[in-house]
Amino acid sequence: MTEWSLPVLLERFHKDIEHKLDTARQSLGHPGTKGDASEKVWLEMLQEYLPRRYTATRAHVVDSNGTFSQQIDVVVFDRQYSPFIFKFQGQEIVPAESVYAVFEAKQTVNAALVDYAMKKAATVRGLHRTSLPIPTANGLVPAKKPGHILAGILAFDSDWKPPLGDALVNALKKGDEAERLDMGCIAAHGTFTWDAAGFHTVIPQGKPATAFLLELIARLQDLATVPMIDVRSVMAFG
Repeated sequence: MTEWSLPVLLERFHKDIEHKLDTARQSLGHPGTKGDASEKVWLEMLQEYLPRRYTATRAHVVDSNGTFSQQIDVVVFDRQYSPFIFKFQGQEIVPAESVYAVFEAKQTVNAALVDYAMKKAATVRGLHRTSLPIPTANGLVPAKKPGHILAGILAFDSDWKPPLGDALVNALKKGDEAERLDMGCIAAHGTFTWDAAGFHTVIPQGKPATAFLLELIARLQDLATVPMIDVRSVMAFG
């Protein structure tokens, strides 16, 4: 009889992600190609392991006023209650109401990437989001206020020495509320999270990819369900 081990399974999960990211770094010469390969590793992980109510893709985010975000490497969005997904020539467009989280995925984290990810996050959080009352068997439930959109960074390595030291924490402090990065994974070293007390906590650990995935799922659970999108508002804009 096979003896299963949860610690071994979690360890192998992380090592698989780390190996794929390292292979992209070592085997591919062009920086853009490396970045695309790294992004794909993270997307495939999230597509495979997040609960099916969530989808992860590279996309622009749009609101009902016709305002678009910049292109985001990884958008985690709702597919159970959000019907409005556009695809054209390999480009995907996601409605602002459906977005739970956005991440920038690169090979290496540094001050420039942190600043870039913060500005990308702000272009999504600044979009208008509609919300309608929700019909149930017991009547209408009041419209839900659109919640906080998570934002963060996904990388393999760090340019800083130490990789998870004060330089990272200081870079994370620079953003305002719209730019705040809530969580991130540096697969070769550890993770970081934003806590309720208003501080970034950096956690060196042996299975960063595993820890990040489980923390992301927990935070998605805390967000519950996205607001009910007002589809007619898009028609009114058009």
